[in-house]
Amino acid sequence: MPDLLVVKDLKTHIRMRHSTVEAVDGLSLTIKAGETVGLVGESGSGKSMTGMSIMRLLPPGGHRAGGTIALEGRDISAVSEREMRRIRGNDIAMVFQDPMTSLNPTMSIGEQIAESVRVHRGASATQGMERAADVLALVGMPKPKERLEAYPHQLSGGLRQRVVIAMALACEPRLLIADEPTTALDVTIQSQILDLLDDLKSRLNMAMLLITHDMGVIARCADRTMVMYAGRIVESADTPTVFRHMHHPYTQALLASIPDLDTDRNDVLYSIPGLPPDLSRPHQHACRFAPRCRFAQDLCRQEEPTLLAHDRNHEVACFFPVAGLFSTSGSADARRDWARPSGGAGDAPVAADQPLLVLDHVVKAFPITAGVLQRRVGSVKAVSDVSFSVSKGDTFGLVGESGCGKTTLGRLIVALEKPDSGSVRFGQDELSAMRGRLLRRKRRDVQLMFQDPYASLDPRMRISSTLREPLAVQHIGSRHDQDERMSQALSDVGLAPRSLGLYPHEFSGGQRQRIGLARALSLEPQLIVADEPVSALDASIQSQVLNLMRRLQNEKGLTYVLISHDLSVVRYLANRIGVMYLGKLIEIGTADDVYGAPAHPYTHGLLSAVPVADPMFARRKGVAIMGDLPSAVDPPSGCRFRTRCPRAAELCATTEPPLRPFGVSSHLAACHFPLETPLQPAAAGVSTDSPFLERRHPDHVNED
Repeated sequence: MPDLLVVKDLKTHIRMRHSTVEAVDGLSLTIKAGETVGLVGESGSGKSMTGMSIMRLLPPGGHRAGGTIALEGRDISAVSEREMRRIRGNDIAMVFQDPMTSLNPTMSIGEQIAESVRVHRGASATQGMERAADVLALVGMPKPKERLEAYPHQLSGGLRQRVVIAMALACEPRLLIADEPTTALDVTIQSQILDLLDDLKSRLNMAMLLITHDMGVIARCADRTMVMYAGRIVESADTPTVFRHMHHPYTQALLASIPDLDTDRNDVLYSIPGLPPDLSRPHQHACRFAPRCRFAQDLCRQEEPTLLAHDRNHEVACFFPVAGLFSTSGSADARRDWARPSGGAGDAPVAADQPLLVLDHVVKAFPITAGVLQRRVGSVKAVSDVSFSVSKGDTFGLVGESGCGKTTLGRLIVALEKPDSGSVRFGQDELSAMRGRLLRRKRRDVQLMFQDPYASLDPRMRISSTLREPLAVQHIGSRHDQDERMSQALSDVGLAPRSLGLYPHEFSGGQRQRIGLARALSLEPQLIVADEPVSALDASIQSQVLNLMRRLQNEKGLTYVLISHDLSVVRYLANRIGVMYLGKLIEIGTADDVYGAPAHPYTHGLLSAVPVADPMFARRKGVAIMGDLPSAVDPPSGCRFRTRCPRAAELCATTEPPLRPFGVSSHLAACHFPLETPLQPAAAGVSTDSPFLERRHPDHVNED
C-alpha cells in the first residue's frame, strides 16, 4: 500500500520574545491510506505542534525550520498559502482538541459545516446545507436535519465533538488529524467517538493521525504507535509491540503510571520524576529523558541517542533499552511488580463507626425563566432524592456522565448551594440549615477542590495572595501565623517556598492542581470534595497527584468525596462508590462490589467503556451505552435510564425502581431487571427503615 503522508526530518520552531522554542526537532513519520498512526506523549512533547505543522496552522512566531511534508508524493511544505488553503479542509482535515473553542458561537452548526463545502467544492447554500445534514447523519447525530439550526452552546460535549468531526469530513479528506478527540469526555461518549472514528476510517478508506496522551485510546485505535518526548520520536512500532515489548524507558514509565481497574489500592502508583525539559533551552547533546530515567548512565548524559531499528519495524532511541513491561502472556501482575516502589501506600485509613457526612433525601432543582418578567417556565432537576453517608477517613467516589448532577451534589456538600429539600449533615451539624457567620466558620472543615485549577485561580494574584485569602477571610492567626500555614501547605503538596511569589501561569497543570489542593489544606479541613482532580492531566502527572492525595489522607486523616468520570481513578482512590444517573443515585456499594459485580446495567455499561491500555483487550467490544443523556428538565418517567437500557420493559416506564440490596448490606442498586439477583432486606441484614433504602420524599413525589 503506498504512503499517503510522508514527513521527513521536520523541525518546527516558535520564536518567543527572549528565546526560541524547538517544539519539533527532526521528526519523521509515514501514514498509509486507511491506517491509523498514534502519536503519544506528555503535554509539551510536541504532539499538537506536529499536527499544526502538517496543517500549516502554527501559532504566531511559529515556522517550519527544516524538513519536508509530502502528501501523495507532493511536497505541500513548499506550496503557496493560497494553494495550502485549498488542501486544508479538502485533502487534510483536523479535529481540534476543544470543540467549544473551535466552533463559532455566533453561527449555527449547519452554516459552519456548509461553509467548507461552499469554499472547497463550490456548492450553493442549499447544497451546502444538504451536505451538512448528510455528514451529521454520517457521524450519528440524532435528528440531523433538526440540528442544523442549533448553536454550539445548545449541544452537549459529545454532540459538539460529533459536529467538529462532521466539519472535518464534509469534503471527504484523505487524511484526518485528530488532536485529543476524547480528552475530558465521559467514558461513554469517548467510546462512541472512538467507534465512530474507527467506522468512518474503514468506510472512507481514510488515514488518521491520532494525537493523544491517553494510552488506552492508542491501544484501542492505533495500528502503529509513535512515542514522542521533548520534540523527538523515541520509540516507534506497531501498537501491540509498543505495549507488550517496549524498549524505551519512557514508554515503559508511561504505561506503569496508569491506574487501571485491576490496580491494587495499596500500591503507590509509579510516577516519572521531574518534568519534561524546557524546549527553549539547548539540549547539550545528551539524552533528553536522562534526568528522569531510572536506567540512565554516563553515556546518556554525554551523547544523544538516534532512532535506530532494534527489531524488525521497531525503532528505539536509547543506549540501554529495556526488555518490556509485560510478560509475553500480558499479565498485569508483571506490570504491578515493576511499578511498585519500595514502601507501599499501606492500608487505607480505618473508617469510624459514626459517619462524618450524611446526605438524607437531598433534592435540588434550578429554575428556568423566560420573558421580561422572568417567569418560571420549568426547572432543571439536578439532584433528585439522593442519600448516602461517608465515614471519617474514608473516600467516597461519585461517578457518572456529565450532566448527571455530580458537581451540583459536590456544591451542596460544601454549602455553596442550598438543597430544596432534604438535609446535608456534617458531624453533628446540619450544613443545609446554617446561615451567615456560623456557616462561614463551619466551611473551614469542608473544602472544595475545583475541577479546573487554572480557571479557579485568579491570574492576577500571586500564589501567596491566593493561599492567604481563605485564612484572612476566616480571621485565622496573625500574618506570621498565616505565613507558616501557607509554607506548610506548600510543603505538604511538594512545592518549593519560592512558589509563593509566582503567578498561576508560571506553573504546569499538575503544579496548579497541587496549588488548588494546598489552598484547600490551608484551613486544615476534615473533608475535601475533589471535583475531577486529575481530568485532562497526563498519566505521569495524574499519578503524582493521586499519590499525593493518598499520602495526605494517611498523614492527616482526611476524608474525600471524589467526583470523577474516570472510573480507573475512582477505583484506585475510593473505598465506596456511588453511581449517578440524571440526578439519581442508582447504585452504591464498596469498590469491589460495584466494580466486581455491578447490578445496574448502567454501571456495567460504564465499566465496559473504560479504555484499557492493552491492545489485546482494548479492541474487544463491551456492552455500549447507546444514545445521549436525556434532558434533566423533563426526565423520562419511571426508570430514568430506560430510554438507553437494553433490558428495559413496560414496567420500567411506569414505575421508578427503588434501591434494593444485592449480596451484602452495603451494595444497593435501583433496577427492575438487574444483572445480579437481589436479596430481601431482611435476608441482607438491612432494616426497612434504613436511610439508604430509597423512600420517596414528600417534596419529590410529583417531580416527574
